[in-house]
Amino acid sequence: MLAATAVSQSSTDPLSGLVLGERPTPEVPSGWSLVRVVATSINMHDVWTLRGVGHPADQLPRILGCDAAGYDDEGNRVVVYPIIASPDRGLGDETLDPQRALLSERHDGAFAEYLTVPTRNLVPIPDGLSFEEAACLPVAWGTAYRMLFTQATLQAGQRVLVQGAGGGVASAAIKLAVAGGATVYATSRSEEKLKLAESWGAVGVPTGGRLPEKVDIVVETVGEATWAHSLKCLRPGGTVVVAGATSGYNPPADLGRVFYQQQRILGSTGCTLVEFQALVRMLEATGVRPVVDRVLPLERIHDAFQLMIDGEVAGKVVVHPPHHEKEN
Repeated sequence: MLAATAVSQSSTDPLSGLVLGERPTPEVPSGWSLVRVVATSINMHDVWTLRGVGHPADQLPRILGCDAAGYDDEGNRVVVYPIIASPDRGLGDETLDPQRALLSERHDGAFAEYLTVPTRNLVPIPDGLSFEEAACLPVAWGTAYRMLFTQATLQAGQRVLVQGAGGGVASAAIKLAVAGGATVYATSRSEEKLKLAESWGAVGVPTGGRLPEKVDIVVETVGEATWAHSLKCLRPGGTVVVAGATSGYNPPADLGRVFYQQQRILGSTGCTLVEFQALVRMLEATGVRPVVDRVLPLERIHDAFQLMIDGEVAGKVVVHPPHHEKEN
């Protein structure tokens, strides 16, 4: 089968370690299922792996790709929950399992014609949700859902600031918060991305710009570049939820503001299987859909990665393996 495999790592030339070529169709362990991948999507996690960040070199070679939607071995339309937890974890919080691994970390991932995952990780795709849309959900939308509804306990009528409109998690957070009844502000340096955010129901604000009111919740995935702005925009007693730091991990702490205004800072990673199932039901009930920036064949995986690296995307880049058949 055709697959895109990380064979080496480089902080300066990450795509030099990504090889497209033939790999054996995976064997299926007991309790696992074979998935014929119809659509997958790219995440920054894939880029970090190629840069050698958070992924040991002794885990290479590894087929990349954390998101997958396709057919299980019984022909059912499924989307893959991406966290592979300890077998005895049950339905506990997989994100706190010290033995957990995101798909493509210790198990081959979704940039291939087939992959294997534990059968418990397969979630049915509801009617009306395409394979391309479903393939956007596992990492980015699952992360945004947990940030908003579990960690920050978003309630209708609250005010939310999403830093860095246009990224996968950010675009998901905007759409989910709007669907949840929030007033949403979204920042970007790009006028085009601000207009997109506004088309999704947000109020666009230039990066670092003044908001007309303090917010209850800040969705923070940018990190160092936006951290001071996030705290200044947050009301006393409000919550910053952090799930990434693409611009750097060492922002000014501003501890005086944090303790004097009793602001809460919460970390968030991925989502649980139960939360992912709830996310899929929410999309089915509300009609909210992921933003697909573009769709490319697996043969153009290097082009797809370059778009992510250059920041030239709004939403998600979806990839089709060669046996893709156009189905919804």
